[in-house]
Amino acid sequence: MTQGHIESIHLATAAEAPVRGVAEATAIAGLGLEGDRYALGTGTFSPKPKPSRQITLIEAEAIEALERELGMALAPGETRRNLVTRGVALNHLVGRDFSVGGARLRGHELCEPCGDLARMTGKPQILPGLTHRGGLRAEILEGGLIRVGDSVGYLN
Repeated sequence: MTQGHIESIHLATAAEAPVRGVAEATAIAGLGLEGDRYALGTGTFSPKPKPSRQITLIEAEAIEALERELGMALAPGETRRNLVTRGVALNHLVGRDFSVGGARLRGHELCEPCGDLARMTGKPQILPGLTHRGGLRAEILEGGLIRVGDSVGYLN
């Protein structure tokens, strides 16, 4: 795999709270990103915790495809995913361990778009536009610092 990298990092303090971009974030093993809704226990799905809900990623290329194919401009943070990557096929990381900056993650499942995302963005066409390319849900196996520009690479 050609190593990809992190283009942006996004956190929200609660379910449906505005997402803010940050230059770096600390990944906490078994929990989430420090200051993010799932690490704080205030996310939509926090009452039903699963390892796959600790951190989410999406490809910048998928966001760009929305504009190219559907004419839908979407800011990276609007996807409500924590990390925006470039140069790495996230779908290929399901079931694999990988590194992101100083953290070690395990890809669990695709992060398919949902009605909540369509409602919050006011863009219902986002659902078919991001189907099978809406990102990746992952578990944080080993915590560490993640910065914009950090590499993303396979571990196994």
